[in-house]
Amino acid sequence: MIKCLFPSPIYYVPLTPKGIKKLNSELLEESLKFSQVDTAGVKWSKKNYCGGYSSYGSIAHLHRVSTTFEDLQKLIDMHVGKYIKYLEMDVSPKRIQMTSCWVNIMPTGTFHTMHIHPLSVISGTYYLKTPKNCSSIKFEDPRMLAFMASPPRKEKARESNRRFIELRPQVGNLLLFESWMRHEVPQNQSNTERISISFNYDWV
Repeated sequence: MIKCLFPSPIYYVPLTPKGIKKLNSELLEESLKFSQVDTAGVKWSKKNYCGGYSSYGSIAHLHRVSTTFEDLQKLIDMHVGKYIKYLEMDVSPKRIQMTSCWVNIMPTGTFHTMHIHPLSVISGTYYLKTPKNCSSIKFEDPRMLAFMASPPRKEKARESNRRFIELRPQVGNLLLFESWMRHEVPQNQSNTERISISFNYDWV
């Protein structure tokens, strides 16, 4: 009898409420505008997000400065509540709140190295523009440091047995994961920029 212990559930779903196309269009327009007027963010990105733009180092709370991003937050809140329930976290969903939200624009060749989101509970991404051949998001098995002499897995191993998992982004899809999960976005191989909105939910 095989038991699957210590799973790492990831929540991945399209947002489909009424008016979502209009909201996506407005989010995309505002995201591009931020990349043009956010001088501090452009300067920060040159050192920390080579080749691309991220508002993380300048305006990392877009849900508090834009009603458009606030509308997105309200939609995400409902799904975070469902995710918390599935994970059986012993905490009121009202105490897990969005504390940061930022834009990521990745032109051809831009990448984001492996990292976690320290001190947060749930992190995630909402996809606004995902051209053909753009980067997936890649998750690492959290037990990696303890593998020692463990042999590699077969090329076509079941997803639950792999060392790394890649999820293909789709416009309008919402991705949620626990903030301790190491992940990266490999180099964008598309000829068009990849645009997403990332965020953190903290225990407040």
